Amino acid sequence: MSSIGTFAFANEQFSGTVRSLNLNIKARIVPVADKRSEDSPDYRVVTGNGYELGVAWARVSRSNRGYLSVSLDDPSLPAPIYARLIESTTTPGEHELLWSRARRGD
Repeated sequence: MSSIGTFAFANEQFSGTVRSLNLNIKARIVPVADKRSEDSPDYRVVTGNGYELGVAWARVSRSNRGYLSVSLDDPSLPAPIYARLIESTTTPGEHELLWSRARRGD
């Protein structure tokens, strides 16, 4: 998994930047206020101008570490990007967005 972004958590949301060959944008990961079912996303990924870039679900790893399972999609991408937002092990307060080519089991 490669890092495609860094985020900080404040005011109940994550704020940061998503960077890839096609993207270099400021984004926020905000909680969904009106979650309609257990399977609905817990968060929405939005750009500074309000464009929805993706969704995320809160998960817990086998080692009991919390993370977000993120799905990003944009017309400039050939396919959706699946990623995990995890707390950095090297920089306190920072979260890294790590992508993978294919969706794997959470």
